[in-house]
Amino acid sequence: MPRTIIENIVIQEYKNQSFFEFCKYTTIRFFEILYFEKGTGTLKINGNTVTYAPNSIFVFIPDDVYIVNAETATSTVTIKFLKSFFRNTHIQNTTLPVNDWFRKIEEILHSESHQLREMQFESQHDKMHLTSLINMVAAEYNEKQTFDIFIIQNSLSVILHLIARNIQYINTDSIKKVKSSRIQQIINYIHANIYNSELLSTKNLAEKFYMADNYISEYFKKHTDVSLKKYIINYKLKLVETRLKYTDLQYSEIANELGFTDSSHLNKTFKTYKGTSLSAFKESLA
Repeated sequence: MPRTIIENIVIQEYKNQSFFEFCKYTTIRFFEILYFEKGTGTLKINGNTVTYAPNSIFVFIPDDVYIVNAETATSTVTIKFLKSFFRNTHIQNTTLPVNDWFRKIEEILHSESHQLREMQFESQHDKMHLTSLINMVAAEYNEKQTFDIFIIQNSLSVILHLIARNIQYINTDSIKKVKSSRIQQIINYIHANIYNSELLSTKNLAEKFYMADNYISEYFKKHTDVSLKKYIINYKLKLVETRLKYTDLQYSEIANELGFTDSSHLNKTFKTYKGTSLSAFKESLA
C-alpha cells in the first residue's frame, strides 16, 4: 500500500507481483524513481516498449505514462514526488532542502538523452550506491512506527544527486549531431553552474577549457549553431518556465536565483526570447 512519510512524497513497495495496476498518481506526479529489485518483463513508456530486469532503474518526469507488464514475479520500489511538493515551500517542508531537490530533478527534466527513461551509469559503484539507498528508504518505510526522518531525508538527497550526475546534459534539439567531447563538456559545465553567473563568463569559460577569450564563443557557435550567450540565456529561461509551472516562487525570487537584476529585467528578457510576459505565461498554465 502507498504511504506518505513526507507530505506529498509517496513511497510504494511491491513484492513478488505478477500484475501491476495503472498508477493513479500519474496526473499529479512531478518526478518518480522506479527500481526493479527482482523480476523481468516490459515497460510501455509513452507508447514505447522497453524491457526491465533485476536492478533496473527508471526515472519519470511530468506527463510520462507507463505500464508494467510482468513476465516473472516482480518486486519494485517507487518514490514519487508529487507536483504539490514544490508548492508553498515557504509554509510546508521548511526543514527539507526542497530547493536543492528541485534543482537536482530539474537537471533531469531538461535532459533528453534518456528517451526511454532507463538510467545508465558511468560506474557500477554509482548504481550499487543508488540501489542501496533506495532499499534503505524502503526499509525505513516498512518501519511504520519507528522510521527515521533523518535517514529518509538524507538518503533522498543523495539519491537525487546520484541520478542527476549520471544523466547526460547534452540537449540534442539545440546542438548539431556532431560528436565533440569538448562541446559536451562545456555544455555540462554550463548546466552544472547555471546558478553562478561568474563561472559562466566568457573569460572564466575560456580559462576552464584552455581557449582564448575571443575564440571560445566562435568555437561554441560553430558546433551548436547558437551563440554562447544565447545558449546560456535560453537554458536559464527553460528553468524559469519550469519554476513557473511547478513552484509558487515569486518572480523576484526566480530572478535572484538565476542571476537577473530584478523581476523587471527577467520579465523583459523572457518577453524578448519567448514572446510573452511572465504573467501571461503563468496564466496560460491554468
